[in-house]
Amino acid sequence: MGTGRLDMPTPPGRKPRKAAPARQPLTQELIVRTAVRVLDAEGLEAVTMRRVAQELGTGPASLYAHVSGKEELRELMLDHVAAEIALPAEPDPSRWQEQLKELAAEIRRVYTSHGDIAKVSMGLIPTGPNLLAVADAQLGLMRAGGVPPKIAGLAVDTLGMFLDADAIEDTIYMARTPAGVDRWEHFQTHFEEVRAYFAALPPDRFPNVTAMVDELTGGTGDDRFRFGLDILVRGIASYVQDPPTS
Repeated sequence: MGTGRLDMPTPPGRKPRKAAPARQPLTQELIVRTAVRVLDAEGLEAVTMRRVAQELGTGPASLYAHVSGKEELRELMLDHVAAEIALPAEPDPSRWQEQLKELAAEIRRVYTSHGDIAKVSMGLIPTGPNLLAVADAQLGLMRAGGVPPKIAGLAVDTLGMFLDADAIEDTIYMARTPAGVDRWEHFQTHFEEVRAYFAALPPDRFPNVTAMVDELTGGTGDDRFRFGLDILVRGIASYVQDPPTS
């Protein structure tokens, strides 16, 4: 007979069948969100078209209708992450340097909260809307402070390289921390070992290193980040010929 079984009750002795959950329509946004979830859990190298497709319960071929390949997927992931960066509401010419440092710290916070996503940023010219918004905000702050356009155009690239390198170094330290061990305690233990090694070096061969053991091994990662950022922003500010008066 041609009668259907959808409305039939469950026969005696059998378990009722559960309806399969409705699958979300495959979109570029869903693919990118899924890829970022894999990134956060396992790092950038784990993000492949095959792995993302597996997470979505489909085959890799179905992803190529929305993403051209792994490289585009990584760029889309970076732009997706960049949407979390809080941008300054409006440039203040009287404190543009502080605002530029605050924005840099915010970029660092977001990048380091997503594994080694900063690796994607290295060598990448931003074209996504969120990355462009970040670059535009940086340029706006520098222009408000009187930084010449040519210098601002170069500086936004230099700042990007500094932030990428700092974020990548941070994830390297995190990766070296054994599971279940406090990251800061592990970092401190390592630096104590380095301190002892520097102190034991022959001073006749390394007079400056042995004389500056405390200076070379002191401070936190945040201290070093703020110092490097301060050097960069001071250097950018040195090109301002007519500082803003308001």
